[in-house]
Amino acid sequence: MTPLNRRRFLQASAAAGAASLLAEPPTRPAEKPLRLGMLVAVEDNADAPLRLAHDLGFPTCQILTENLSDPMVTGIKNAVEKYGLEVTTLYSQGPEPHVYNFYDGPLTVGVVPLKYRRQRIDFFKRASDFARKLGVPAFHTHFGFIPEDPNAPVYAGAVEALRELARHIKANGQMMLYEGGHETPIALLRMIQDVGFDNQFVNLDTGNIIIYDKGNPLDALEVIGRLVRGVHAKDAVFPTDPKIVGKEVPIGQGKADLAKVIPRLIDLGYNGPLTIEREISGPQQIEDIKKEKVYLESVLEKV
Repeated sequence: MTPLNRRRFLQASAAAGAASLLAEPPTRPAEKPLRLGMLVAVEDNADAPLRLAHDLGFPTCQILTENLSDPMVTGIKNAVEKYGLEVTTLYSQGPEPHVYNFYDGPLTVGVVPLKYRRQRIDFFKRASDFARKLGVPAFHTHFGFIPEDPNAPVYAGAVEALRELARHIKANGQMMLYEGGHETPIALLRMIQDVGFDNQFVNLDTGNIIIYDKGNPLDALEVIGRLVRGVHAKDAVFPTDPKIVGKEVPIGQGKADLAKVIPRLIDLGYNGPLTIEREISGPQQIEDIKKEKVYLESVLEKV
């Protein structure tokens, strides 16, 4: 998603090692049935976007914000209590630039690029502290385009950066969720194992993995499924031009096949939220989200 779309979104409306990470992760959400949610962007006024989530009938939401001020803590807390919402994770991107494409993405996103690494680490720590004040159990973001080659010059530094973040986020009692899709599932798993902390998990974006042609979400679950602690329910079509990423589309119109992904998630023991992310703005976004909610409800009824 482009920075512009991120900002506009909904405004209009284990040190224990690799084996332990995969065997029985120590940090799991409370036992609850799968429940739907939506990604809610908050800039200054938390009430309106959280009211929208409530009015659309969602019991949960993820909050996207770059505003980490104390007044925002108060505003979000008040709105969450007012509308009875469960906030499942806080999502922040950190200081710009972050360009989501094949060419500029590896140079600008997350903590992989050395040029922006220190300021992003510091911001993500503050975002985790912000989430702790809200009582939110997880922080997640795009931590970068993780190199497929572990011998790449930026790889070792990225491991150390993510290790520093995982340590801080764990001290706050939170899960650290990787918003994947810019790398193959095995590259993501390698990074998680190399970082080594047991609070690292995955926010599976069912659209991103297609948009960047890194596989498909159903097959990805065979590699990282047991680490999934959040889901962006999203659909997309694959890129056909090697210079242009694929395109996000309404759920049911792309290649994500959520009717198969959701049952497989359940087979793997997933019991967290399914959070709709529709990457457009304006009235059509709301109409699409309504239809996507109905679609996902029908899938859940069958399983």
